[in-house]
Formats: sequence, C-alpha cells, structure tokens
Amino acid sequence: MTLVPDETLAAQGIATSPASSAPESTASAINWGPILAGAAAAAGITLVLMLLGSGLGLTMVSPWPSAGVTITTFAASTAVWLVIVQWLSAAVGGYLTGRLRTKWVGIHTDETFFRDTAHGFLAWALATLLVAGVLGSVLSAAVGSGVQAASNVASGAAAAATANADSPAVDTATSYLVDTLFRPSDPARVAAPGTAESDQAALQASRILLASAATNEVPAEDRTYLVQLVAARTGLSEADAQARVDAVLTRIDEAKATAQQAADTARKASATFALVGALSLAIGAFIASAAGALGGWQRDDDEVRYLSR
Repeated sequence: MTLVPDETLAAQGIATSPASSAPESTASAINWGPILAGAAAAAGITLVLMLLGSGLGLTMVSPWPSAGVTITTFAASTAVWLVIVQWLSAAVGGYLTGRLRTKWVGIHTDETFFRDTAHGFLAWALATLLVAGVLGSVLSAAVGSGVQAASNVASGAAAAATANADSPAVDTATSYLVDTLFRPSDPARVAAPGTAESDQAALQASRILLASAATNEVPAEDRTYLVQLVAARTGLSEADAQARVDAVLTRIDEAKATAQQAADTARKASATFALVGALSLAIGAFIASAAGALGGWQRDDDEVRYLSR
C-alpha cells in the first residue's frame, strides 16, 4: 500500500484527519518540581517519625528483668509503627506532588489521572531512596545481623578453635571450665605450686574442649584421656573424674544450644523485619500514588470552581 502525503490529499480536496496532522508536544509529561517537593516532604516526615518511634521504643524496653515489654510486643509495635510511618509520609508527599503540579491543557481525564498517580509514585520512590541513603547503614546492619549470626553458628567456632588451640592464652569461659575439671578434692592442694606437667595438662584439656566445640563431639579416646588427666591432677577416683568430665561436657553442649537458639532468634527477627519493611514500602507506594491522584484532582477541581464564579 502506498502512503499519500497530507499535502497531496489537501490539493485534491480530500480532508485529512486531525490526528494525522496534530503536532507532538515538546513538553515532558513529568513535572519534576512537584515530585522533588513531595519527595522532600515525605523524606522529612519519615525521618521525624523514625526518631519519634525510636524514642517511644526505648521507653518500652528496660534492662531490668520483667520491667519492660516482651520481645513479641516490641516486634509487633515496631511493625505497626513502620506501616504508620509509610502511611503518613507517603500520603503527605503524594498529595503535595499532585496539588503543586501545573494544569495539563488538552489532556484526557484518564491521562490526567494516570499522570497524577505516576507523579505520586515517583515522589514516593525518590523519598525512599533519600531515606535509604540516610539510614542505609542501620537497615543493612539490622537485616544482616541475623544472616551473620546464623553464618557464625553454621560454620561453628572451628576457625577460632583452630587458631586458639596452640595458643597459651585461653579465653575466660574455657579457662573456667578447665578449672572446674582440675579442681582438687582437697582445697588445700590449690596452694601447692604448679609444675610444668600440670600446666601442660591444662593446655591439653583446653585444646580438647575447643576441638569438641568445633566438631560437636568428643572422641572416645579424648574423653578417656580427659578422665585420666582429671583423675591424675585432682586425686579423684576414675568414676568421680568421669562424672566431672561428663558434667563439664554437658555444660558445653548447653552453652552451644543457647548460642544456636540466640542465632536462630536473630535470624527470624531479621527475616520478619525485612518482610514487614517490604510490606510497609508497598503500602507506602500505593498510598502515595492514590494521594497524588487525589491532590491533582482537587487542584483541577478547585481551579474550575474558582473560574466559574
């Protein structure tokens, strides 16, 4: 099919449609001024509400046992506050964006509604980026704390145990456990000066305990050797030494279980925080878009009423 220019059709007396001859507008459909104003307002309100929420949260918790709210109540309050922050800031920012824009002339009502909605969404997106730039390190630490804790427990203390196994400096917790192993049945023997052999026995026991913490088990030969060391150092019978070794190993297992439980709690809290944060952002995006459309509609409606007076 051959296309005939509009000039040729006009010369032949054939009318052309307005759509084919209408010029394309050179003005952009985006008004960045109102968007920047709405984003600045939303970001400012978000920061103010976040500081207010932090202050209220600190009043809810307490270092004293049974003096503050439970962790469940605190987490639920935090989630609700995040939604409130997004609700208020997005509503104000989106409404200002729609209200401050200039009037679009010759634009269909549906297109005007779409542009106002898009302007509100863009204002929310820009405000979110601004707030993320300010609070990025805090949010990253909050989300990454659970992952880091779970990773540390998953990898175990193997690296630390290997690095410290050959070192004379033993951490405080392990030193205490070793002392409980070699505590003499007669307290008067504590005052006796130590020998090189006794110091070496303590270091060997420390290495065994560190290795068991890394591998989550104590080999039978290591357990037997520990019993022999304890019996030789403390003067206990082999049965009593066995009972003391079993008690210390049980305490180590309980400490590891407590650490794993804490890591799992941190992981779940971080996951919940991330999900609630994503939900609050989605709510904010919707509210900002709706507020932008509302602000634009009221701006045009007020102008029509003013001109009709």
